[in-house]
Amino acid sequence: MDRRNFLKNSALAASAASLGISGAAHATTMAPARPMVKKSLKWGMVKGDMSIMDKFKMLKELGYDGVELDSPHDLDHKDILAARDKTGLELPGVVNSVHWKSPLSSADPKVRATCVESMKTALNDCKMYGGTTVLLVPAVVNAETSYKDAYERSQAEIRKLLPTAEKTGIKIALENVWNNFLLSPMEAARYVDEIDHPLVGWYFDVGNIVRYGWPEHWIEVLDKRIMKLDIKEYSRKKQSDEGIWKGFQVEIMEGDCNWPEVNKALAKIGYSGWASAEVGGGDRERLAEVSKRMDRVFAA
Repeated sequence: MDRRNFLKNSALAASAASLGISGAAHATTMAPARPMVKKSLKWGMVKGDMSIMDKFKMLKELGYDGVELDSPHDLDHKDILAARDKTGLELPGVVNSVHWKSPLSSADPKVRATCVESMKTALNDCKMYGGTTVLLVPAVVNAETSYKDAYERSQAEIRKLLPTAEKTGIKIALENVWNNFLLSPMEAARYVDEIDHPLVGWYFDVGNIVRYGWPEHWIEVLDKRIMKLDIKEYSRKKQSDEGIWKGFQVEIMEGDCNWPEVNKALAKIGYSGWASAEVGGGDRERLAEVSKRMDRVFAA
């Protein structure tokens, strides 16, 4: 319809004007040589009794291009913006901080409303920071919440966020997590397509898939719906020997993610953009090690 085409064209134009955003690659027919071109990490990984400014300076010195904050949060916006402007460290997006405690799939309308309001705050925060996406876990299926209810409720609540997304120009990027929901790439793609809006897509977590699939297969199906990437590892051997959660206790490049195949699949769909580490953090030495390992992923 005309409204959708207008929004789609506007979103593509904005993406093409922003370096490192995957939409820019989608606007061209040339596949990028290196799909992952900008390196980020999650704010919660940065440990130590340091000011926001000092943390930003350290991350920039370690080779990071950006950092993703949680939102809503209790940090001082002025301090964040001052650190961004002083260091040149970008804030490519934010991660909703409420979606697990108050999921959009809850049977309680008040709980769902809490998440919706938190998303509105996050979308506005992201615009203020100069980012492009808010990461959202769309739903949680459990003994109390059926798959069908989670599917229908979460889509309905996400649609309520579309006016705020349009007003801010910020994308809602849904992440695949261990939430017993959207367990195949075909279904994940359908879920996004049914919402049918250019500002709703996918924040693809590579390591989260390895337990029950192959990331490169998901990338092939999700295609241009992928807006950003989370980077972590997973070991099927540790899963088998020690338990499913132990599978994550392996360093980047030492698990079962086939990074050359992941990069090949990303290049094929025309992705060129951010990749954000979501692993155990720590002090300067630890974050330097993560940065080096991410460089190896980028070059694989």
